[in-house]
Amino acid sequence: MSMHNERMQILGMIQSGQISAEEGARLLAALKSGGKEGQTTEAGQPRWFRVRITDLKSGKTKVNVNIPMTLVDVGIKMGARFVPDAEGVNYSELAEAIRGGAQGKVIDLEDEEREERVEIFVE
Repeated sequence: MSMHNERMQILGMIQSGQISAEEGARLLAALKSGGKEGQTTEAGQPRWFRVRITDLKSGKTKVNVNIPMTLVDVGIKMGARFVPDAEGVNYSELAEAIRGGAQGKVIDLEDEEREERVEIFVE
């Protein structure tokens, strides 16, 4: 995805109320810096926290955003907004697991009421 498309996606998320203006500003700043500013991950460590929301009926991706690991707390809060009462998901435990080195798909939930699938990856 191009930087322009990612910026537009972040701005759209702010406009629709999916994320706050402050969270959006942090994401835009991280995108502008390429995630390098304050980046503390070592070689072989995950660099990206990716949130993907898919419409269950059409199969089309509604949200696909990559967030630098330096902003993992923002990413987890954003994911929690999409499925705030996800059964069996403790977001603080998830954050600790990611900081501890968890990689790959860390959440895969289907919200039948909203007809959405929420996937969160650490890459």
